[in-house]
Amino acid sequence: MDNHKGKILVVDDEPAVRRILTTRLSMAGYIITTAADGEEAIEKFELESPDLVILDVMLPKGDGYQICEQLRATSEVPIIMLTALSNVADRIAGLQMGADDYLVKPFSPKELEARINTILRRFKKGEFRDSGSNGTVQVGNLSVDSNRRRVYIDDQLIRLTEIEFNVLQLLINQAGEPISRADILEAIWGYAPRQPGDLRLVDVHISRLRGKIEADPKQPEYIITERGMGYSFQRFPALSTVAVADL
Repeated sequence: MDNHKGKILVVDDEPAVRRILTTRLSMAGYIITTAADGEEAIEKFELESPDLVILDVMLPKGDGYQICEQLRATSEVPIIMLTALSNVADRIAGLQMGADDYLVKPFSPKELEARINTILRRFKKGEFRDSGSNGTVQVGNLSVDSNRRRVYIDDQLIRLTEIEFNVLQLLINQAGEPISRADILEAIWGYAPRQPGDLRLVDVHISRLRGKIEADPKQPEYIITERGMGYSFQRFPALSTVAVADL
């Protein structure tokens, strides 16, 4: 039986970056596959089925944004983007394409490893499940199955990434109670805000969630913006009588 912690695909056109991350992450217990451009990234992804992708923005043969969007079309695999771009808007662009997190170059390999560990540990443990954990929360036409980690709108399955599901479940677990963006960041991503763009990570994921579960994302019914505070999941009467089904 393999004792490795997971398979990671490192996509970067700089040989030194690939070498450093391969060495460090292999020593940490991960199996590492690398790619030097966009085309090779897609080939390696389909061949290896990694548990997580580290994806540089500036790549030949398809930039990181394009590759991220292409991967997201068929997979919910966690994606951490690496960017040398200093503009916050440029960093946010990767999140809007479906990335789960990002680091700005030059970055600390130790910090990257910590973020990888947090993401994969929480995915494997299935954290942020409803306290009932053996049932389904039904609110309006929204159904959230905590055990299977699935979300439905009018019985239609909605594809969420693992991070998106965790954000939604965290809000549902504290329905009606505002949660600050900083608290969401620390609870889901495992670190406190240190850079100006860090809290935008939460905002982009909330926006993506609303785009998937709200009938009108500009006038959300479920995920409410609490001005000057953060976000909350609307407290519906149905939440006090959670529908529980043995699975």
